Amino acid sequence: MMKIFDYAKKLLAIPSPSGYTKDVSDYLANHFESINAKYEINKNGSVVVTIDGKSDYTVGLSSHVDTLGAVVRSIRNDGTLRFVQIGGPILPTYDGEYCTVFTRDNKQYSGTFLSNSPATHVYKDAATAPRNADTMHIRLDEVITGKDDVKKLGIDNGDFIAVDPKTVVTESGFIKSRFLDDKVSAAILLYLIDYLKENNITPQYTLKIIFTVYEEVGFGASYIPAVDELIAVDMGCIGEDLSATEYDVSICAKDAAGPYNYDITTKLVSLAKANGLKYAVDIYPYYSSDVSAALKAGNNIKGALIGPGVHASHGMERTHLEGVTNTFKLLLAYIN
Repeated sequence: MMKIFDYAKKLLAIPSPSGYTKDVSDYLANHFESINAKYEINKNGSVVVTIDGKSDYTVGLSSHVDTLGAVVRSIRNDGTLRFVQIGGPILPTYDGEYCTVFTRDNKQYSGTFLSNSPATHVYKDAATAPRNADTMHIRLDEVITGKDDVKKLGIDNGDFIAVDPKTVVTESGFIKSRFLDDKVSAAILLYLIDYLKENNITPQYTLKIIFTVYEEVGFGASYIPAVDELIAVDMGCIGEDLSATEYDVSICAKDAAGPYNYDITTKLVSLAKANGLKYAVDIYPYYSSDVSAALKAGNNIKGALIGPGVHASHGMERTHLEGVTNTFKLLLAYIN
């Protein structure tokens, strides 16, 4: 199962904020070429693998490989950058984080997210000032005296900014990193494809395994291939009034967009029980998924949502190999 973490580390090392996902789509395409998997890339960059099953009934399994991030809003007169966030990060956690700016002519520049009051010895409100897009900036690691110097580097409004994920795998079985939502679940699906091929397993259903690229901004699975049902493999929530832990596969009964399909959710719970998996059923009040996007786009599908419990979502996230393993085992049981 540690191979899942190997896949996760590779995916996490590829910057892919929503809208700047070509590199991760190319990585997936090259990987599927190398293992002779049947795949296609749709026009928005989502990658779809097809695995023929024993029946024509088609189950979609989706995870997203786009992440939170930022975009250059403007260049300030002192040469620092204003930014707007992509998706819904906890912006105070960006304060002090390293980042990379990608220009339209393929240059890269390192920098740091900082508060506009970044020094205790200078600013009275350094510890108390709010951290949001209006009160923060990016300091570039270049010799800059003003706005013109930044423009000469090729940096301009609309350039993408990726945050350093700071990925670490511990001996105790944890992986901690930004953007485990949802690259750890994408890694689970990559391992699932390997497992089926290596063990010559033909699943009960035809599978469409979908790696979407706009989930963090709300429309990752708006366009999907024809499927009868879609299971989003995303992160499970951990926190107040929730029962999931980092060691569980979390099964979502309802999120902010509404309840998931009763029959599929019930089947997932029954399979988790029958296979002795650690699991939790929860309600996610501030959450939506690829299934939500697919349904809102008018796809005629049934949908469900599962994933490993991830702590501190949209901040410095962490999960455990046990929760990842339970998620993989539940998927394997479902498709067979």
